[in-house]
Amino acid sequence: MGKRLAVIFPGIGYHCDKPLLYYSRKLAKEQGYKEIIPLEYSYTGKNIRGNEKKMQEVFDILYQQAEKLLETIDFSKYEDILFISKSVGTAISSAYAQKYKIQCKQILYTPLEQTYKFEHPDAIAFLGTSDPWSNTANVKMLSNEQNVPIYMYENADHSLETGNIIEDIKTLEDVMKKTKEYL
Repeated sequence: MGKRLAVIFPGIGYHCDKPLLYYSRKLAKEQGYKEIIPLEYSYTGKNIRGNEKKMQEVFDILYQQAEKLLETIDFSKYEDILFISKSVGTAISSAYAQKYKIQCKQILYTPLEQTYKFEHPDAIAFLGTSDPWSNTANVKMLSNEQNVPIYMYENADHSLETGNIIEDIKTLEDVMKKTKEYL
């Protein structure tokens, strides 16, 4: 087995120690991804949701931060590359993979419509039906158009949570099972 690398692209408020990214990182490690790079970037602006101009600004700022954090990585020395991303991180990882022609598997947790401006030759996606950051019908359609399997969770929000803790843990378990099968 060759060298394997996983890069984690978090969301703005959803950092690498929150459940989806915490457990998927552990799964990646379990599956032999020895090197794992959890990215951290920051944005302090407010009232982003629903504001197209601000969303683009956030994307541009965070994308530049991600690019800077990854500039020393020689992706060519890895046989297997995995991008795990959440929310705006799904658009950033997708844009990065396409720009640098990185052949990688992609796990897209709660992708945004912008995520699908980029190609996804090998990806899987997860979305809640009550995600206020997404037009869920559009995201599902765009995902299907790119042949990206997308798993929808009834009444789940942007963290794939409903407020019912036991249900949320079952959702998390289902997401991690599907993530592991994908890996």
